Amino acid sequence: MRNTKAKPGVARFSVSLDKSLLKDLDGMVAERGYVNRSQAIADMVRAQLVEHRQQLGRGEIAGTITLVYDHHKPHLQAALTGIQHDHHEVIISTLHVHLDHHNCLEVLVVRGAAPVIKKIGDELLATKGVKHGKLTITSTGKDLAG
Repeated sequence: MRNTKAKPGVARFSVSLDKSLLKDLDGMVAERGYVNRSQAIADMVRAQLVEHRQQLGRGEIAGTITLVYDHHKPHLQAALTGIQHDHHEVIISTLHVHLDHHNCLEVLVVRGAAPVIKKIGDELLATKGVKHGKLTITSTGKDLAG
């Protein structure tokens, strides 16, 4: 029998959880302001699908590459700029902030094939003089439903 309450394009399924896990889920739903469990679970599934696709190297992704470095380190700024110029076709935008007299925060917004984005992230993060960095990926949204 078809459930007439379900929205068009929405499929219902059942999940069994340990009671303590369900309690934790409900706590997270309330803390994050989700309307219901379904919304929270859909977000978690989307996040895992994005991560899975990135690991498989399929499709186009978007993301940020965040770097913290001392701009007084010899040749570091030139090295970072060179890498960025080599990949200008996937770097959409950059933000450069002076955190203090020595340390800079740079955020690059990227979009392109997953293996290319990962390679650029690895190359920038491995540059001698970068103190900390992180590649954060997400979907372009094209491959995810509402």
